[in-house]
Amino acid sequence: MNGKSVSRSQMTMSNVMLPQQANQFGNVHGGEIMKLIDSTAGVVAQRHARTNVVTVRVDELEFIKPIRIGNVVTCYGKLTFVGKTSMEVSVSVTVEDVSIDEPAKTALTAYLTFVSLDEKGKPQQVPSLELANEEERRLFQEGQQRHLVYKQFLKKACD
Repeated sequence: MNGKSVSRSQMTMSNVMLPQQANQFGNVHGGEIMKLIDSTAGVVAQRHARTNVVTVRVDELEFIKPIRIGNVVTCYGKLTFVGKTSMEVSVSVTVEDVSIDEPAKTALTAYLTFVSLDEKGKPQQVPSLELANEEERRLFQEGQQRHLVYKQFLKKACD
């Protein structure tokens, strides 16, 4: 199975936040943003694996900037780590008030783990990740570390 580059599967998705996505005070529900993050990351994982993929883990989400009705939310997703059957996707989220002349601001970054499934719903091997530069190698090592910590956590939880 040939490896694939990070750039081959990366994804950008943007959405304008509408009233039905917010509470009565105009603040967008966190779940709406979580759905955008999961959708972006899912496309990245599926592009890489070219199979059905499922979300198995989402790291902590901490909202740094409020998101309001009318803001443009953009999710930038890319692979950071690939194991045997799993993939970690980093999603950076920016928020922009298009009514003022200011650049978009980072709202949060999340890491999601997906597993590739075969037609019977069993985990299957995914292509390796070709790393093109020092930043991609650093992100891969950080993702690998998170992967190992999570596997140790699961082992302890199941013992």
